[in-house]
Amino acid sequence: MTSAAARTAPLRRTAPLRRTAALRRTAALGGLVLLAAALSACGAAAGDDKDPDHRSFALHGHTLTVDSDDSALEIVAAGSNKAGTVEVTRWFEGSTVVGKDPKVTWSMKDDRLVLRMTCSGFITDCSAKHRIEVPRGIAVKVEDDDGSVRARGFRDALGIRTHDGSVHVTDSTGPLEVRTDDGSTHADVSSPRVRVTSRDGSVHLELGAVPDRVEARADDGSVTIGLPRATYRVTARTADGGGHVTVARSDSSAHVVSARSNDGSVTVRNVN
Repeated sequence: MTSAAARTAPLRRTAPLRRTAALRRTAALGGLVLLAAALSACGAAAGDDKDPDHRSFALHGHTLTVDSDDSALEIVAAGSNKAGTVEVTRWFEGSTVVGKDPKVTWSMKDDRLVLRMTCSGFITDCSAKHRIEVPRGIAVKVEDDDGSVRARGFRDALGIRTHDGSVHVTDSTGPLEVRTDDGSTHADVSSPRVRVTSRDGSVHLELGAVPDRVEARADDGSVTIGLPRATYRVTARTADGGGHVTVARSDSSAHVVSARSNDGSVTVRNVN
């Protein structure tokens, strides 16, 4: 017959083993947390990629659509490009400790340039940037889910739609339309028609030539419009913030300016 002491002896031996296993799991989890914190502190930067990829894509029509989900974009109208060719340069830095290896892809179909980055797992750190050179005479539409957009040099129509990221447009004379859900917009252009709508972010416009029509609206953020000296038909409204209009005004002017903010100041002034 087995004694009571013999029956209980295994329990006394396994208890320390269970505590040791629990300590190991806790230590491992703590190590992962520390590693994640270290990666977050460093942060991947696409600019650190010293050997970027480059590819040319054929463009058959007169409008290019850029469809990007998680990348900083620089879009340039380049007169040196061959007609019908879009040049794309890609910088990418990424790592995954727990999860699949990160990757980036690009493709063109029906004049739609699709840029994607896959970076998923428990501990990931990825960053991508694309520079897109577009031939003169091509209109551009940008659809960006997450990432900043910088564009310059466009004489043709430029439309930018972002869900999360700032927009900066310079040195352009074609019609401009920008819509952002979360991010500021800054444009220094000479476009005849400008329309900017922001749900959450400020709008700052500087016009180098007298425009036909400017519309700027921010749900949550300030609106500032700088205009060359001329007479304008101005509508400026703010629900919660100050309003300042110092340009010459006339209800019969052919140059129409509308500036509105639900929560922020509105300023319409001269730039020269």
